[in-house]
Amino acid sequence: MDNYHLNPTSDGWELKKAGADRASKRAATKQELVSMLPAFFEGKTASVKIHQADGTIEEERTYPRSADPRRTKG
Repeated sequence: MDNYHLNPTSDGWELKKAGADRASKRAATKQELVSMLPAFFEGKTASVKIHQADGTIEEERTYPRSADPRRTKG
């Protein structure tokens, strides 16, 4: 499973694969970029950490949803 981060930049927001130098996608707003995620990850298995403007992680999403690890007790 590939890992991506959606982060703020000086020009807006970018989606970057962990360890990559260049962004996979860019958008002016966070919401615009988040709305592109389902189409971008069509046919791929990936995890996306969505950051807030201050850099902290707001949430993590898995594509496709069926690849999300099952929660276990303990």
